[in-house]
Amino acid sequence: MKKGKKLCGALLSVGICFSMFSGGAHAVQQQQSDPTASQKETRVLIQGSAAQLSDAKAKYGKKRDFGTKGFTTTVNGPEYEALKKNKSLNVEEVAIVSIAQAKAAPVEAAAVPSTRVPWGIKAIYNDSSLTKASGGNGVKVAVLDTGTTASHIDLSANVEQCKDFTIGNPYTNNSCTDRNGHGTHVSGTVLANGGSDGLGIYGVAPEAELWAYKVLGDNGSGYSDDIAAAIRHAADQKTSTNSKVIISMSLGSSTKDTLISSAVDYAYSKGVLVVAAAGNSGYAANTIGYPGALPNAVAVAALENVQQNGTYRIADFSSRGNPNTDGDYVIGEKDIEVSAPGAAIESTWLNNGYNTISGTSMATPHVSGLAAKIWAANPSLTQTQLRAQLQSKARQYDILGGYGSAAGDDYASGFGFPRVK
Repeated sequence: MKKGKKLCGALLSVGICFSMFSGGAHAVQQQQSDPTASQKETRVLIQGSAAQLSDAKAKYGKKRDFGTKGFTTTVNGPEYEALKKNKSLNVEEVAIVSIAQAKAAPVEAAAVPSTRVPWGIKAIYNDSSLTKASGGNGVKVAVLDTGTTASHIDLSANVEQCKDFTIGNPYTNNSCTDRNGHGTHVSGTVLANGGSDGLGIYGVAPEAELWAYKVLGDNGSGYSDDIAAAIRHAADQKTSTNSKVIISMSLGSSTKDTLISSAVDYAYSKGVLVVAAAGNSGYAANTIGYPGALPNAVAVAALENVQQNGTYRIADFSSRGNPNTDGDYVIGEKDIEVSAPGAAIESTWLNNGYNTISGTSMATPHVSGLAAKIWAANPSLTQTQLRAQLQSKARQYDILGGYGSAAGDDYASGFGFPRVK
């Protein structure tokens, strides 16, 4: 889904969308005379000196404190206008981030999967006759999304943490209810274990542990400060538990956010591997979203189950990176790093069900699961060495199908398709 359409459709009511884009004096007059305007709440990031921040916290309260980088809070209309006029403070609206799903999912999910091993799992294992996945033991995968159906028969045995960063401060423990389906789907692709009944679906690394962090609301969108807080929390949990942690984010925004950017850098510096969706704004160049576009995040593009020029094909919807860096095998900002299955992916869903959806959201957990599988088998690797392993495996399976694909490192598929073997 195109980012602009997603923001208007998922974040704003139809009435607000109309008033924002219809223009004209009548729309302005309606806004000025609206008695509810003063009650509209806006989440903002406030930055300034230590003394100024202390005074602002006392006056407005705080949602999240990021130390020297400022704090976030929610204010009403008059308070926001007053803050913007305060020359001693820097005030900006907290960015909105959305799921990286390409198409809306069907209303009703299937009660049983059409296959226990979806095409994407077979593809990443490079085994068309695969009947069961394995690996990932001891590795923690923090899925930052709309939550997870922790009771799902294919996931429940793997859920180690369940936390909601959309409510509570800093979070609500033992709460990660998914009412959207997206987060449950992503979690399943990472580590669904086939179900205790032996009838369920498999993810890439079914022995990995799931840290289900709800950072997005039921509409698939959320605030960047909640996401940044969850990223930092996962990194701190990595240190306190002495664990190997992978953060998987099937979400994004067309604009760079300082809170998320600094949080990704923080997590990477603590030894966490960060994997993120490239976005679904392709196939034009330089459409990759954030945080996937950040140098310290592994940006994942989406492949279709179609063969072209002897390889899988990059989906048209998959965002592209910077064509000026083709062939250098160096990851900079706005570069696609690797590709993985992302079109027509079947996985776990709400109510113990299963659903098939598409997007770079679906490609990302394939890579997160593969990373968990590699790390479990090679526990001495650092996060940078693990990333190098993914890149090396990707170079073995170059992608030559789809718009913008070319031999070697290209702006559509990156280094290629990393696979188990």
